[in-house]
Amino acid sequence: MIKFADEAFIIVGSGKGGDGCVAFRREKYIPMGGPAGGDGGRGGDVIFEVRRNLRTLAALRYHQTFKAQSGEPGKGKNCHGKDGVDVIIPVPPGTLIKNADTGEVLKDFGNEQGFAGGGREAGAKAGSKVGYRDPREAGRWVFLKGGNGGWGNTHFKTSVNQAPRQFQPGKPGQTISLRVELQLIADIGFVGFPNAGKSSLLDYFTNARPKIAPYPFTTKIPNLGIMNVHERDIILADIPGIIEGAHDGAGLGLRFLKHIARTKVLAFLIDLSEEKWPDSFRVLHDELLAFSPELAQKPRVVIGTKLDLEETAGRIEELKASLPDESVTGISVFSKVGLDELQEVFLKLVLENEAVEEARAKEAGTLFDDIPESRFPDLPDDDVFAAGANGGTDGEGFGDHSEGGAGR
Repeated sequence: MIKFADEAFIIVGSGKGGDGCVAFRREKYIPMGGPAGGDGGRGGDVIFEVRRNLRTLAALRYHQTFKAQSGEPGKGKNCHGKDGVDVIIPVPPGTLIKNADTGEVLKDFGNEQGFAGGGREAGAKAGSKVGYRDPREAGRWVFLKGGNGGWGNTHFKTSVNQAPRQFQPGKPGQTISLRVELQLIADIGFVGFPNAGKSSLLDYFTNARPKIAPYPFTTKIPNLGIMNVHERDIILADIPGIIEGAHDGAGLGLRFLKHIARTKVLAFLIDLSEEKWPDSFRVLHDELLAFSPELAQKPRVVIGTKLDLEETAGRIEELKASLPDESVTGISVFSKVGLDELQEVFLKLVLENEAVEEARAKEAGTLFDDIPESRFPDLPDDDVFAAGANGGTDGEGFGDHSEGGAGR
């Protein structure tokens, strides 16, 4: 069984450009045909692609080196060398790409939806461009560009040097070590002590089947599920239980706290059958505040659980009275009490949060409305070198004699 993998270290490298070729046109009746060395091919790129069907980084645990193909050297008859094949690295939504040496965040796929299909291994190896997608599409990021191919000797001919033997070597590729981290993306994140009923609630609302047992720390890895309310899908996330001191590494500590950093709304589950239930919300809130002040400011709802037990009688009213500024509701997964109302609460909170985000996006967009277009000068064409590097080709059927080239 593949364990939940939310971190991986990988080495990626773009392809080297192919060297230019030194060749001369040789055919009958044309003894001095002139230079005919082609340009080298461009090296392959390193591309990250978001795949919605991936949930962990397990594939990167066992395949840690990704190297794009190098471009082939140029050939005679002014033939351009073949470009190297790109290497495509599939990652799940919510992935962070960091420099392994400095810790700098290079790319955050938190808002990228990616592609639906492909599988864990699809596109992970260089060798085929079947299913190749335009890098400008959402969900794809060209991280490293391959090296440009070198010029053949055709580019070096002049009126005083009609048989040049110079060629240009291809540009080298780049290699870098990366740290890849996963932060799950969900609408609602469950927060609570061990055995507070988080997995039971996820099991009831969704088709997820987390492990459920009457003892603490049953959940050891995060679980995701999709709840449908009024034809609207809401993603729920259940992380392992938090204990006091989690921000300092107690229990499962910081490893899984980061997975609720991207959730839009937090659901605090309070086990009303516990003796220390009055302090549960304060302890949980303080742990989140110590881990991330921004996380503690997210919209939230407080849920009292296990109302079917005798010892919880009257405690939901006490919980509401003790938290007058919070939205508090009570449920019992066993007796199905309050679950329909909780679905409506979840939907309302998600819709309100989306409305706030849309308003912020519109407000940010208006900041650029009054900027004149003259402040955005035209950028140079990225294909200038490529256009200049393509040597002309002579007619078909010509013979040639290659005298030199890449590596010779």
